[in-house]
Amino acid sequence: MAEHKIFAGPRVRRIRNALTLTQTAMAEALEISPSYLNLIERNQRPLTVQLLLKLSSVYKVDLDELQGEAAGSVSQLREIFTDPLLAGELPGDQELVEMAEAAPNATAAVNKLYRAYREQAARLTDLAELLAREGHETALSAARLPADEVRELFERRPNYFARLDEAAERFHEAIKPADDIGGALRTWLKNSHGIVVRTLPVHTMPGLRRRYDRHSMRLFLSERLSPFDQLREVAMEVAQIALKDDLLAELDTLGLSSHEARRIGRFELARYAAHALLMPYGAFHAAAQRARYDVDVLRSRFGVSYEMAANRLTMLQKPGAAAVPFFMLEIDNAGNRFRRAGAQGFPQVRFGGRCPKLNIHSAFAQPAQILVDAVEMPDGAEFVVISRTLEGPQGAFSERVRRTALLLGCDISFRDEIVYGQAVANMPGGPVAIGPACRTCERQGCLARAEPPVTRPLGLDEMVTGLSIFDFQ
Repeated sequence: MAEHKIFAGPRVRRIRNALTLTQTAMAEALEISPSYLNLIERNQRPLTVQLLLKLSSVYKVDLDELQGEAAGSVSQLREIFTDPLLAGELPGDQELVEMAEAAPNATAAVNKLYRAYREQAARLTDLAELLAREGHETALSAARLPADEVRELFERRPNYFARLDEAAERFHEAIKPADDIGGALRTWLKNSHGIVVRTLPVHTMPGLRRRYDRHSMRLFLSERLSPFDQLREVAMEVAQIALKDDLLAELDTLGLSSHEARRIGRFELARYAAHALLMPYGAFHAAAQRARYDVDVLRSRFGVSYEMAANRLTMLQKPGAAAVPFFMLEIDNAGNRFRRAGAQGFPQVRFGGRCPKLNIHSAFAQPAQILVDAVEMPDGAEFVVISRTLEGPQGAFSERVRRTALLLGCDISFRDEIVYGQAVANMPGGPVAIGPACRTCERQGCLARAEPPVTRPLGLDEMVTGLSIFDFQ
């Protein structure tokens, strides 16, 4: 305790004020001078062990209360000030500590206000989606991080960039990779730009996927990555060099509002271009039709991962050579949304994607197994949805790595064109009744409901209890 200085001035002041004591009276009881107590209350002097014991014996003060650092309140304040709305007002940690200790009641009030603000923002978003499904446009907006701006833009627009696909096909034809696209890309990097690709062990790059060293002209990849992910990283490096002008031209069309948003957008376009290099549009489109969009067949044929092949299926919307308009959703096992995209934009209004009854949530209990369902929305729209877990970076024995699952979907009218349609043709009980999200779903008696709808009052009745605590009138 002697080595750890305790500055608890605001807490000492609160104790004194609660007892309606003057500084002189408290100083006398603690056998110190009023001026010294004044310095303590202003955090200009620490509490000594003797003073701590004296406070505890004279005023029956809990020592833990004096030694605490308001960690919970500081954590809450830190979360509040990372909101995009307050991005320009971020205080330092010391200022947050001072605020939490000097004004704990005000800190609690700020936290309550922020929780209420987040709740109202969530309700407005849900209502906006509900109105959009009914054909009413809304102009609701909120402060967003650059990453949110980019994500929302890519989710709304079709996941097809003609310029990048055409440039990727031209490049693919020029290097003539035959059956070894990875080797051809590495050879091009070395021969054209002197860049050598190396895989490094975990202890050398403990927190990185990749690192490009401009001085030694080497691209380092982590051994945590699967061979497929390493291949994509190489393809992204090639795309950023060989397709640089096309990437920048597409980036300019997006109209992103900040330098940071453009940087993130450029990364996403490079990822798209990497898929186009590894799975050229013409060859992949023809193979997809022949295989009836069987993702496992396509991943094997092009030497890519399940996620890469499924992602590429959402990009096949070239005029005159369009395929089944797939959309995809990727989440982790806590339900956090990781990525959404669609050949015609992710169908947020028609599909939603946040229903707990979707088979993407069941996929985590059956790793690497493909689950197929037909689902029906409250308005009668039906979809075929295919879900499977994905293999992420390889973690060490002691690490807990976030695992994700991917849902691939399309309108049920295309079921005869896809291999998965056979599985839903004779589903017992018919399509699974789902909703866009619990807050905007009005299905009665749903056993999976996690939240009440924003459009109906709860049907609480002391005489009658429904199957769900969120049953509504």
